Amino acid sequence: MNDVDVFAALANPIRRQILSTLRLGPRSVTDLASGFEVGRPAVSEHLQVLRKASLVREEARGRERFYHLDPRPLTEVERWLKVFTKYWHRRMDDLEHLLDEQEEKERKR
Repeated sequence: MNDVDVFAALANPIRRQILSTLRLGPRSVTDLASGFEVGRPAVSEHLQVLRKASLVREEARGRERFYHLDPRPLTEVERWLKVFTKYWHRRMDDLEHLLDEQEEKERKR
């Protein structure tokens, strides 16, 4: 079981950016920290939150630790968002239908 809720881990923009960067492949803390205005210790803390949420895994390579994205916990987020996606699709379909009706009325004039 995860120590940190996936949604809580994703709530922070720095953690979301770290995950986006890790989509491109494993990175060391030093590499990741170079892309942020916060220091290496802060990035390390964010990585620990992501690790506790099982969104990243770490691998020791000599004296460095490399972090890998583990997208499996994101399926929980995807399931949650799917409800809202369906809602917006219905809303857009309703809008399209309304616009079609108005266009038809305009053509009949």
